[in-house]
Amino acid sequence: MVDWIKRNKVLSFLILLVVSYFLYSKLVRPYFYLQRDFDVPMKSLSESSEGAGEVSMAEPMALRDAPFSNSSQKASSQGGMVIQNSSISLLVSDVRETGEKIVSYAKNVGGFMAQSSYSRPDESAFATITVRVPKSRFDEAMAYYRSLSIKVTNEMLIGEDVTEEYVNIEERLETLEKTKAKFEEILDQASEVEDILQVTRELTNLQYQIDALIGQKESIEKNVELTKITLYLSTDELSLPYTPDDKFRPNVVFKLAVRSLVKSLIGAGKALIWVGVYSVIWLPILVVIFLVRKRKGLRR
Repeated sequence: MVDWIKRNKVLSFLILLVVSYFLYSKLVRPYFYLQRDFDVPMKSLSESSEGAGEVSMAEPMALRDAPFSNSSQKASSQGGMVIQNSSISLLVSDVRETGEKIVSYAKNVGGFMAQSSYSRPDESAFATITVRVPKSRFDEAMAYYRSLSIKVTNEMLIGEDVTEEYVNIEERLETLEKTKAKFEEILDQASEVEDILQVTRELTNLQYQIDALIGQKESIEKNVELTKITLYLSTDELSLPYTPDDKFRPNVVFKLAVRSLVKSLIGAGKALIWVGVYSVIWLPILVVIFLVRKRKGLRR
C-alpha cells in the first residue's frame, strides 16, 4: 500500500480530498445541525408589546374594531385584569392535520390564528401554531387540544396582571378629557386669530394623546379577553421544546444514533453521486497520469 501511494501521489491526494470532504460534510457537520434541531427554544409567553398595550400587527383589522363586552370594559373596577398566555407541546401522529384542526377550533369559538409555521416535512415534522381564544373558552380549548395528541409533553400557563396599568390609563384619559373640555371653552370665547391658532394646536395635541391612550386601553381589553395559546406539534417527541425528566435515557440515545446513521448513509450515497458526476473531470486526469507513467516506464 505504501509503495502504491508513493507511485501514485496525485491519485492518492485526490482520494484523500474526497474522503476528507465526506467525513467532514457527512459525519461532523450534520452532528452540529442535529444538536441544533433538538435545541428548540421555548418562546416567551409574556411579550412586552402586549403587556404595554400595543396592538399586535398579527391581529386582523376586523378584531380591532370589534366591540367588547361590558364586563371586559369595567374589569378594572370589578376586579383584576390578567392577560393569560399559555403554551403546550403535543406529540401527534399528523402535524398538518392536527394544525388545521387547532386553527379551525379557534375560529369556531370566536378566536383566530395569530401565527403558524411548519418545518422538516420530510423528516420529523414540526410546527408552531399560535391562536387566540376567548378567555371564557380557554379550559374547553385546552381540553380539546390535549385530545388531539398522542402525548402531552409540556404545558405552561402564565398570567400577567395589568390592572394597575389599565387604571392609570383610565385616569390619564379622564384628566386629558377634562383639559380638552377647558380648551374648547377657551376656543369658543377666543376672538384673536393668534389665540385661536394656539388653542387649536393644544387641542390637536390633546386629541393625539387621547387617541393613543384609547388604543392602549382597547388593546389591553382585547388581550385580557382573548387568551394566547402557543402549540408546539411534532411526530417526534425529541423535537418538542421540553427538558426531559431523566438526564440519561437509553431510548433517546438510540433514536439519536439511528437518526445519525441514516443521515450518514444518505450523505455517503450523495457523496458517491457527486464523485460519479465529477468523474468527467478527475477520470481523464487519472487516465493522463496513467499514460504518462506508463510511457516513462517504457523508456526506462
